[in-house]
Amino acid sequence: MEPTLTFFSGFNINDLWFLGEAALRTLWISILSISLGTFLGVMFGWILYEGKTTAALTVAPILDVFRSVPLIIQLVLFYNFAPIVGLNLNAFASGVVILTIYAAALVANVARGGIEAVDQPMRRASRSLGMSYWQDLRYVVLPIGGRAVFPAWVGVALGVMKDSALVSVLGYVELLKASQILITRTQEPFLILSIAGAFYFALSYPISRYAASLEKRWAQ
Repeated sequence: MEPTLTFFSGFNINDLWFLGEAALRTLWISILSISLGTFLGVMFGWILYEGKTTAALTVAPILDVFRSVPLIIQLVLFYNFAPIVGLNLNAFASGVVILTIYAAALVANVARGGIEAVDQPMRRASRSLGMSYWQDLRYVVLPIGGRAVFPAWVGVALGVMKDSALVSVLGYVELLKASQILITRTQEPFLILSIAGAFYFALSYPISRYAASLEKRWAQ
């Protein structure tokens, strides 16, 4: 009598390792996207602050599009239309590109708010001390404005980390995609989603606590 082949099997230690590797991939794509998005977002925020009418007519509408259109739609459209213009990107690269632009669109307004948080008398005082425009930005605006909007930036960073789960629609095996794969095989959605949620918490909680400790240190 031939043995019966079964597709479903219970959750085991190898599955936990599989989820752990997926969590690291989530962390990696999040770090890249947040870092690049923050850099671009600060530049866009500076353009919005200094550009006045020009920025309002050019940069601002583009950023509004990326802030307004659901991220999952941006991911699917870019991944499917990029090859048409000769960009043969895999799921990871496509996810990084869209998450970076999405993060930059969110950070841009945060950065602009940080620049506006620095009083003009303080900026004029720095210029009267002989600082150049760029020295004023580096030594006055960035430290003071950065502290003012740091909590908002942390919120954006944590949001982008959670939104990275949407890259799973492109086939990139991050934490959510790995969970879906295991749920299909084990038929244990509660257990697997609970473990995935614990991994997301483990990735996010240290960031929020470290950010809170920095805010307390700066307040002293």
